[in-house]
Amino acid sequence: MSRIVRTVEVRVPATSANLGPGFDTLGLALSVYDELTVSSLEGDELEISVEGTGAAEIATDESNLVARTIRFAYESVGLIAPGLKIEANNAIPHGRGLGSSGSAVVSGLLAAKGLLEGRVEFTDTDLLRLATELEGHPDNVAPALFGGLTIAWTENDRPMHKKLLVHRGVAPVVFVPDRTMSTSTARSVLDPAVSREDAVFNVSRSALLIAALTQSPDLLMSATEDRLHQGRRAAAMPETDGLVRALRAEGFAAVVSGAGPSVLVLADGPGKRLEAAAVAEERTGGSWQALMLAVDFLGGTVKQSAEGASAHNF
Repeated sequence: MSRIVRTVEVRVPATSANLGPGFDTLGLALSVYDELTVSSLEGDELEISVEGTGAAEIATDESNLVARTIRFAYESVGLIAPGLKIEANNAIPHGRGLGSSGSAVVSGLLAAKGLLEGRVEFTDTDLLRLATELEGHPDNVAPALFGGLTIAWTENDRPMHKKLLVHRGVAPVVFVPDRTMSTSTARSVLDPAVSREDAVFNVSRSALLIAALTQSPDLLMSATEDRLHQGRRAAAMPETDGLVRALRAEGFAAVVSGAGPSVLVLADGPGKRLEAAAVAEERTGGSWQALMLAVDFLGGTVKQSAEGASAHNF
């Protein structure tokens, strides 16, 4: 094996996008993490090892998303990527609506940033732009990069974001099924146009959701109502739709996490999410995994493994 030139350690959170009414706009970073150790090599070898969640499903060749992202980042600044040794320990479920692909993209970009430190400087704007180019939209990559609650939008063909701090009374819990759902499948069932009435409804709920998540968690039930995407996806994932309906009938602010099929509950306190878990267990027969999480406020981090290096948050 070629000699290792530089090694960095990367940690990136899971994310939940949409949050009900905030379709393709709102995202929340959650305390489940993919962790990677990435080394640049003198030669041109590619060595990839993966442990943890979904390890058997992740490519360990040139098609690996983290490896492709690192090379994309190098190419974006006119450089050829070196050989790479990637050791991944994953905890984010794949294909479950928790931003696994976005987190992989962010992991690769942060790894490239760390490997190129001292030669090239990637700004927050650069990272969000490159991540959006690869992922297609910024709603998942923004919270994965920056943490907290993020509002993402496009201005003059450039992705933008605003990070907000979430009220400490908000207690997320995610219910994760065994089956997966691809984002492309989930998007294929959406109507190309919506009524003005539904558009106004979602605008009002999205605005209210910002207030609920940052100031008034008691408004979360009303704030998480949606008319744009969840109902239209119901037939494609009936178990998810049934669980969302069951939880909301009991007063819990339940939404489809991202494109599904996981369900996110934004409880207004730790005790409430335990009650939500009891409802979910009864509804699913205990076949869905309950993840009691916190909001991640840091976002992705990278640090040099070399002695004396310090961590960088984004």
